[in-house]
Amino acid sequence: MDQNNKQFKPYIPAEKITPEFTVTSIIMGVLLAIIFGAANAYLGLRVGMTVSASIPAAVIAMGVIRVIMKKNSILESNLVQTIGSAGESLAAGAIFTLPTLFLWAAEGKMEKPGLLSITLIALLGGLLGVFFMVPLRNALIVKEHGILPYPEGTACAEVLLAGEEGGANASTVFAGMGFAAAFKFVIDGIKAVPGEISLKIKGFSGEIGTQIYPAVMSVGYICGPRIASYMFSGGVLSWLVLIPLIVLFGENIVMYPSATQTIGEIYAASGASGIWSSYIRYIGAGALAAGGIISLIKSLPLIVRTFRGALKNMKGASAADLNRTTTDINIKIVLIAIAILTLAVWLVPAIPVNLIGAIIIVIFGFFFATVSSRMVGLVGSSNNPVSGMAIATLLVATLILKFTGSVGAQGMSAAIAIGSIICIVAAISGDTSQDLKTGYLLGATPKKQQIGEIIGVCAAALAIGGTLYLLDAAWGFGSEELAAPQATLMKMIVEGVMNAELPWNLVIIGALIAVVVEILGIPVLPFAIGIYLPVHLNACIMVGGLVRLVFDKMKKSEEEKTAITSDGILFCSGMIAGEGLIGIVLALLAVFGLDRALDISGLLNLPAWASTLGSILIFALIILSLLKFSIWKKRKKQ
Repeated sequence: MDQNNKQFKPYIPAEKITPEFTVTSIIMGVLLAIIFGAANAYLGLRVGMTVSASIPAAVIAMGVIRVIMKKNSILESNLVQTIGSAGESLAAGAIFTLPTLFLWAAEGKMEKPGLLSITLIALLGGLLGVFFMVPLRNALIVKEHGILPYPEGTACAEVLLAGEEGGANASTVFAGMGFAAAFKFVIDGIKAVPGEISLKIKGFSGEIGTQIYPAVMSVGYICGPRIASYMFSGGVLSWLVLIPLIVLFGENIVMYPSATQTIGEIYAASGASGIWSSYIRYIGAGALAAGGIISLIKSLPLIVRTFRGALKNMKGASAADLNRTTTDINIKIVLIAIAILTLAVWLVPAIPVNLIGAIIIVIFGFFFATVSSRMVGLVGSSNNPVSGMAIATLLVATLILKFTGSVGAQGMSAAIAIGSIICIVAAISGDTSQDLKTGYLLGATPKKQQIGEIIGVCAAALAIGGTLYLLDAAWGFGSEELAAPQATLMKMIVEGVMNAELPWNLVIIGALIAVVVEILGIPVLPFAIGIYLPVHLNACIMVGGLVRLVFDKMKKSEEEKTAITSDGILFCSGMIAGEGLIGIVLALLAVFGLDRALDISGLLNLPAWASTLGSILIFALIILSLLKFSIWKKRKKQ
């Protein structure tokens, strides 16, 4: 293995110096970190999943730097995506946990978290994630080159190497942003058509339907038919099996958490969605918690091996081996920075964590940074069990805090702060390792990339608090528009340990469903997410998966199919960013009370059948736009 590493030559040799850490790369990277961070925060709060920003950020960088600025600097483009992707990862870690504090504030259990508090939690978690990854680079990226594939990092390097098509690829991303923005504005801005289609069968209390949003469909296309089908299956189980069973057998029963209404009264007032809100989401929470823990247990042998190897290799390369492509941030600076950040977690008043909590963060943080970096190297960032790590941390942290007398609102906010920092550490470590793999293949300077990650983390941390406040003010977390599924799950876990408030029967049923699914060999987490989320959202994701399946089954050469699929992924990445950005704009309008002025649904006053037909037509146009920029796209002959 070492011999192979000595023979490896990056695209830009170590002795060659090209523009890399420039004003252009920093400004572009910071802008993309904020844009993709906000867009992914919105997406994650809606569907409980985020998507990697590395490839779309790389494509945009190539388009601007190569095509518009006429510069030939692949390392400059790489630094842009390094900084830009940090925003998406920090948002992913933050939205899984921090909205819990807003949910408690809405219930009157504590005050709403301040902007300073959110910013500091995100900043400290992000910086710890970067610094924990620095001593792991030599062990995981260099010494295991050829063993750990790092799929997103390798794919991003391939995109950057395909610089000749940078302009065409960038235009595909921007087209996706424009189309999605237009569709989102029609659906949720002027409200010309409903954003959801439903089908109910008379005499049957189940319900099926689909949303028609471009970002949700794009998630299905990017994840592929396999993951989409698991999610949809979970939705079918909850909405077409469990809900009808609950209504059939419990129509006249009053059951927790609804202490005043019978199940029949809830169904009469709110339909299947009322049963989902009152009962199914607890079953889904149990399935999600069990799925996260199962994923973590299955990874334990790998975790132990990785952790042991990382500790052995913390010294990194010898001084004789150091050159531009092997230079990291000085290990002494890294250790001092980790010590200062740990003290800040403990001593800064805006962060509700005591000394015990700070120690938990350091121990679990480095442990899960190692786990996350190794996991994304094997299975990619999309399959990194960050939520499972957060669940494990929350369970342990909440128990320790409870036994040490930190209970009530203080103990719950401390548990979420600890869980948030660990979640962000795991997400950022995984992103940093993918970016360092891209840089390793291209011949980037690791030290400059690590500084770039720090800049991206700082930019995204400053933006994430405002984004969360804006979305909460517009719609509120836990609402139909922003279900915040992961944060709601974390809330249930902390409350369940602290106050014994969970309806444990429902949670245990969900956990046992997850165990059965695991025994059947089906991936637990996507199936559990499907149980937890509304079936309309899962169905929209399934449509995207089916489009991808059709593309994969086309009778074309492998090169053509790869090109079509890649263009589809770029267009869908653009659609996710475009809808997320328009979602932020609409949230601003809602905060200032201007959203009603745009609403034309009352003027149109369409009958139900016409509204449904309009929604179907818009959904068809969304799918046709994807076809236009993938399968029907004109390509230059090589």
